[in-house]
Amino acid sequence: MPVKTLIMGAAGRDFHNFNVYFRDNPDYEVVAFTATQIPNIDGRQYPAELAGAQYPQGIPIYPESDLIKLIKEKEIEQVIFAYSDIPHEYVMHKASAVLAAGADFRLMGINSTQVKSTKPVVSICAVRTGSGKSQTTRRVSLILRDMGFRVAAIRHPMPYGDLVAQKVQRYAELSDLDKHDCTIEEREEYEPHIVNDVIVYAGVDYEAILRQAEEEADIIIWDGGNNDLPFYVPDISIVVADPHRAGHELTYHPGEAVVRQADIFVINKVDTADAEAVMTVQENLRALKPDAVTIEGASPLFVDDPAAIRGKRVLVVEDGPTLTHGEMAYGAGWVAARRFGAAEIIDPRPYAVGTIKATYEKYPTTGDVLPAMGYGDDQMKELEQTINNADVDLVIIGTPIDLGKLLKINKPTQRVRYELQEIGQPTLEDLLKEKFGK
Repeated sequence: MPVKTLIMGAAGRDFHNFNVYFRDNPDYEVVAFTATQIPNIDGRQYPAELAGAQYPQGIPIYPESDLIKLIKEKEIEQVIFAYSDIPHEYVMHKASAVLAAGADFRLMGINSTQVKSTKPVVSICAVRTGSGKSQTTRRVSLILRDMGFRVAAIRHPMPYGDLVAQKVQRYAELSDLDKHDCTIEEREEYEPHIVNDVIVYAGVDYEAILRQAEEEADIIIWDGGNNDLPFYVPDISIVVADPHRAGHELTYHPGEAVVRQADIFVINKVDTADAEAVMTVQENLRALKPDAVTIEGASPLFVDDPAAIRGKRVLVVEDGPTLTHGEMAYGAGWVAARRFGAAEIIDPRPYAVGTIKATYEKYPTTGDVLPAMGYGDDQMKELEQTINNADVDLVIIGTPIDLGKLLKINKPTQRVRYELQEIGQPTLEDLLKEKFGK
């Protein structure tokens, strides 16, 4: 009899594991998914069109809060843990609950879940969400493009809409963001690549995505999300670490596994981190993967009019995932507000409405900044209302995209940009030229 299986996820790694390992595997029956981290995922269905011949009705998606009840009611024999950016201790608490309910608990490794490309793959992942992986990816893509390669960036999944329509998505023009009805989080990751003339792929079925990208690219960039392992077998693996959260490289899943697979470490934000914290990260990374090359990097800030910030009472809007499951209390916008002399950074909580208010309750470590949550039109409207409610002189936007183009903000704004700058040698360009021979 096939093993009755449940997959715990967040609309990313869970769907990928199913697609590459379970979909056409007669030894298993995937009874259900559970969902967490991302709003509006549970209560849906993994559609029959994607689930394969074994699942003509599709597969139901339940909230993770139903996990133990599902194990008992549906006689689940095996639970697959398939989401990321989670403390090691948290994973074991989930494992203990599953084991006590009677099911086996399983983590799937790279041999079971990685797809092999016909083209070289540069994998870029991070120890934690918000480490600076995206700016590293942009830097790598531009280096490879300037070396004469056709590059396609394949982004870790964020399928929050119609899963069938999102099976394979290609983004080459900014208008494609509207065509695919992208959330703020999706726009933050895709738009900078498109502006740099780099084609982006994303979606749900990552083998189908890869095969299409291979048709128009010489090199594939895996643009990893959270701190997940790459979905593709890398030819070179770059991992970004954050000294503002020194020690997390040893204590988060699957970040530690990502570190142990690395060829190159980029220790980012050394310009704003404590020197002792940078040294701690260096030592920890070296202990886990002593043969990897280490690069130090800075994230210099660029503001259109720094003088406009001085003396103002400001609301700071930051990248949502960095503040929520990334557990950072601040980001580039907060640093810019302090550096350029804001009179006061106003706490957004009294002005928060709806799901924005609920986000603060779910993630109490968030500092006096506003996470740019925008999973769907309703939440984007609540974000807009929260910003417009705030009694401030100026809004500082520290997200990778200009929210002023998506939201109707009733106050002056200043946008903060940041890019990776390597310090010393070797540089990423040195190592990529050594690898790819140009």
